[in-house]
Amino acid sequence: MLCRLRGVVRGSRPSGPLASTVWCDWPGKYGQSKENGVVDALGSRQLAALLPDSAGRRPAYRHLAQAISELILDGRIALHVRLPAERDLAGALNTSRTTVTAVYDLLREGGYAHSRQGAGTWTALPEGRATSGVRRLLAAPEDSAIDLARAAPALPRDTLAAALTRVAPHLADHADTPGYHPYGLPELRAAVAERFTRRGLPTLPEQILVTAGAQHALTLVLGLLCRPGDRVLTENPSYPNALEAMRRARLRTVPVPVTDTGWDTEIIESAFRQAVPQLAYLVPDFHNPTGCLMPEEERGRVLRAAQRSGAWLVADETLAGLALDVPAPAPFASHAGPGATGQVITIGSMSKTHWAGLRVGWLRAPARLVTELAGQRVATDMGGSVLDQLLALDLLDRADELLANRLEQLGGRRAALAAALTEHLPRWSWQLPPGGLSLWVDLGEPIASALAERALEHGVRIESGACFATDPGVFEQRLRIPYTLPGDTLREAVCRLAAAYAGGLRPVAAARRPHWVA
Repeated sequence: MLCRLRGVVRGSRPSGPLASTVWCDWPGKYGQSKENGVVDALGSRQLAALLPDSAGRRPAYRHLAQAISELILDGRIALHVRLPAERDLAGALNTSRTTVTAVYDLLREGGYAHSRQGAGTWTALPEGRATSGVRRLLAAPEDSAIDLARAAPALPRDTLAAALTRVAPHLADHADTPGYHPYGLPELRAAVAERFTRRGLPTLPEQILVTAGAQHALTLVLGLLCRPGDRVLTENPSYPNALEAMRRARLRTVPVPVTDTGWDTEIIESAFRQAVPQLAYLVPDFHNPTGCLMPEEERGRVLRAAQRSGAWLVADETLAGLALDVPAPAPFASHAGPGATGQVITIGSMSKTHWAGLRVGWLRAPARLVTELAGQRVATDMGGSVLDQLLALDLLDRADELLANRLEQLGGRRAALAAALTEHLPRWSWQLPPGGLSLWVDLGEPIASALAERALEHGVRIESGACFATDPGVFEQRLRIPYTLPGDTLREAVCRLAAAYAGGLRPVAAARRPHWVA
């Protein structure tokens, strides 16, 4: 393995005329996009390891071509990656070169590969499958459609009414003050710090910055720590609004795959070594959208890899409290070794555990960095709503009781959704997540955008899995289906999806209508 880095010192920002020159000769198990600054080739042994055994399948070349196209659609092989030479892949698969030639011919015919004389064969997507990078954040039209695009639970009315009654006197106490709190209300910062400490990560209030949600926290971090052209390691698939924030900041994503079985730590370690990202963004707790929970031993390896590369690591823990079948995970940063916690930024919010309407989130970071981020924040919103923060403080004081009721409710709704899908759409498949808010459903064919369009005609708003992709057009065989709505509503939504699906669908380009994925 040979890696050459020009003008780059590990953990530092390059500068000067060679600042953008980063090139590596390494095979890469799944490949990195050429657009990430890493020109990558997929090794023959690596590709062979990803492919199913074709023994007994006739014709074998069609079976292999289908498998490779599915790996591209599922994001496990990146776009713009050079495939192995025909002779090399034939040797790795113990088959004839004629078979591999036929495989590549089928991939080119289907639009999943293209070749250039002397340059090899490269992965691609069929024409019309690539989607625009312009996504979201326009609110969906108000209508009667069942909304499965937003994975966020509602707050019971009596809970909110009681909290408003309790905080009214405290709000009056703030009436004689200017009301600006760039760091957040001191008492809320202390409460969040105490929660981190109880979960196993000793934290001081000075290490907490209260924000207008987790998305606000991430945007502040990207604005302070990154500049246009920097690389950010992120999962593929990942949270759409986080990916959009990276695009708008003109950052280059370095995707690492998350499958139904979770993360491949070896790939993450390799990406840290080879791409030298400035920052990594991960959702280790009931990952959005797959629902996977990163094992403890893998967390330590990822943290050590980030520390060795000098990268900041942002752990999005907005879903960490929603453990349905397993104990609630400890904070990601608690798995860091001595000195490594200074490189970890943890973000969270009330949106998924309580109510997104509060617009209250936070980040935990070294106190010096919190001060710099607060300065960054003043340039945009001066500080959060005092009322919202008082409500958040009141709800956090009663979090154990409220969360227990929430988890019981979500468990029942998850069961209702799974049962409805099994009954009405038995060809679809999914892994039941141990927590979180949604199922990552495999439709078995790349029709998600077409289904989303037709589903809207049947009164269901849902987004294609492509919205969660770092590369446009992949995950077209996936849907994220939240179980945040009441069971009866979920059953009706599945019946409508089944009706939309029953008419037969053909793959189409992912639609770019105004939408909002939460």
